[in-house]
Amino acid sequence: MSKWLNEVALQGDLVRLELLDNKHEDGLRRAVQDGNLWELWYTSSPHPDEAAAYIQTARHEYEADRSLPFAVIHKASDKVIGTTRYMNAVAQNKRLEIGTTWYAQSFQRTGINTECKFLLLQYAFETLDCIAVEFRTHWYNFRSRAAIARLGAKQDGVLRNHSFDKTGNIRDTVVFSILRSEWKVVQQSLQFKMNKTY
Repeated sequence: MSKWLNEVALQGDLVRLELLDNKHEDGLRRAVQDGNLWELWYTSSPHPDEAAAYIQTARHEYEADRSLPFAVIHKASDKVIGTTRYMNAVAQNKRLEIGTTWYAQSFQRTGINTECKFLLLQYAFETLDCIAVEFRTHWYNFRSRAAIARLGAKQDGVLRNHSFDKTGNIRDTVVFSILRSEWKVVQQSLQFKMNKTY
């Protein structure tokens, strides 16, 4: 049986998204140290010492066709500045989540996230033929919730006591989604935002 999520490189003006691999380990370690991102208890950012294991877990999920993890490469400097992925993919339902996203602090609020999400949504709806794309975040990650809403995603609800976070506390998960029928207007909005950024 063929995989649904296969290796692909997505390219914009600012970034290139390529399949996360062991060759990205050093870059990932440097990126997560830019802002000590692992100290943010409500995010998925790994400790620098956990970068290799982080990649290995992502690769296992990729091989199982549940995930397609990307290294985010800043095109101007050709350096790894973060990571994102398709995850919780269910091929028969044509549905997946975009998540496990983080960027080096110096690249946050620069237009990088908007372009990454545009590339991922475009590929999900126009190539993978998704019927819906989800976003999930920790209740206490207020910045992430606002960023997801700015993309044009609608909040579906809150999964109370949904899972344990990396500190061992029970987390409430906020779920958002964009439907295939909404993609064209979301696409137009994101293109407008990117044109203003550039």
